[in-house]
Amino acid sequence: MTTKLAPKIGVEITGLTGRELVDRKAADDCQAALDQYGVVVYREVHINDDDLVGFSRLLGEVVIPKVNDPGEHPEIATITLDPTKSVLAGYRQGNFLWHIDGATDDLPQKGTLLTAHEVDPAGGDTEFANTYAAYDALSDEDKTHIADLRVVHSFAAAQRIAYPDATDKQQAEWARVPPRVHPLVWTRQSGRRSLLVGATAGEVVGWPADRGRELLDRLLAWSTQPQFSLRHHWRRGDLVIWDNTGMLHRALPFQPTSRRLMHRTTLVGQELVTAA
Repeated sequence: MTTKLAPKIGVEITGLTGRELVDRKAADDCQAALDQYGVVVYREVHINDDDLVGFSRLLGEVVIPKVNDPGEHPEIATITLDPTKSVLAGYRQGNFLWHIDGATDDLPQKGTLLTAHEVDPAGGDTEFANTYAAYDALSDEDKTHIADLRVVHSFAAAQRIAYPDATDKQQAEWARVPPRVHPLVWTRQSGRRSLLVGATAGEVVGWPADRGRELLDRLLAWSTQPQFSLRHHWRRGDLVIWDNTGMLHRALPFQPTSRRLMHRTTLVGQELVTAA
């Protein structure tokens, strides 16, 4: 059964299992739904790690994270605030900020798959915002104004928001991740456009810092309005997939002691996204 979730974003699919997703037709159907809705929710499919990797490979080339926890599948990242379960738990506070995955890579990942192994009944929902729809709804004047702008994205920019009282050592660690410059407006070969904004967006190239900050904050607030957004309440076994370059996302806060545990794969970016 397929149910549209919001006017501008999201579709929910029920009645499948994780094993049934590892199928060419299922992958093609998923890609079609992603193209139309941006976020696809498979309710309680309980996909195991083997099938998660298998399904991901049907959708595209799978990223092997440079830093990850040891495990049977190097493609799978463990998303948790529990430091006993992930070496990256200390950096996950940034997940509470609007962002896209891989903004500090040469080309951000084209898609993300996230499945819930353990959920927190008191928190940890995930919100999504459609920056295709947000761009389309801008005035012609705004579209012309931002068409050729480029933005510096950095890990440090996001971490400074998440950890305002960071030590010099923490800030030095953040600075080891090189910043990247990306176009503010992403244009697909089809002509479809989206905005690349979020917590990693630190400055507009060639603009005074305060002027650039005002624009980036304004566009982020615009893109995350309720009319463009979706909130997903997790159940164990849910699998959610989204078009990473056209959907912002963030986790809603939960306690560091929470049992919330997710497994994630991401798909290698492709040259279907270029500067405007």
